Amino acid sequence: MSTRPVPDPLLDSARGLWEQLAAVPVSFPSGEGVRVVTSPESRFCPAGWVGVVVLGGSALVTAPGRQAAAIVRDAFAELAATAVANAEAVREVLPVARVLGPAALAYVSAAGFRPVADSVRSAEQRPGDHAELRNLEKLAGREDTEEAGLDEITSPAFVVRADGQVVAAAGYRTWPRRTAHIGVLTAPAWRRRGLARVVGSAATAHALAAGLLPQWRARVPASRQVALALGFRELGTQLSIQLG
Repeated sequence: MSTRPVPDPLLDSARGLWEQLAAVPVSFPSGEGVRVVTSPESRFCPAGWVGVVVLGGSALVTAPGRQAAAIVRDAFAELAATAVANAEAVREVLPVARVLGPAALAYVSAAGFRPVADSVRSAEQRPGDHAELRNLEKLAGREDTEEAGLDEITSPAFVVRADGQVVAAAGYRTWPRRTAHIGVLTAPAWRRRGLARVVGSAATAHALAAGLLPQWRARVPASRQVALALGFRELGTQLSIQLG
């Protein structure tokens, strides 16, 4: 006698988000399947690329055209669902010019959230377009700044100062399906001091209070550890592929 899967509202919400971002009518396959669809307008990845999202052990893949979709579908038939977001495994079966990621996708509910408490430093709320964020971005450098995306946040910014200067900040951009895509940035000289956890906690609390689903997308282990410390659950992985 088979048993039904235990409902997971957090996973269902995450899948609903990415199904909408696929920009065509589609759903994640059941079990551990891989579904490849043609979607030139997909928001999984840059225009013209192949986008891969694995959530809960099944994969949804968007391709920019029918020919690309056919190539990817045939190639991914050789891979397990969890492997299609593994850059090394993908390179074995596809002609790859560039990849972005993989990035872990993590989410948190109000019940699972573990806010920072009794911190020596507390986060200050500032407007999301405040000039001090641009100064922090200069300190952090282009790559980390683009990853954080603080120039695109629609929320207030939550910042920590040292000697009067903003050295860490977080905020979120509102995505479809009432999702809060969180970005965190810390000046290089102030990393590994718990500041990302402080500002990330403040941004997450603000999103939850607004009835939003916080999403934390991270490629580097340090950022993933911050999310896990705040109670986020890693539910899957995202990868973008430019075919060669």
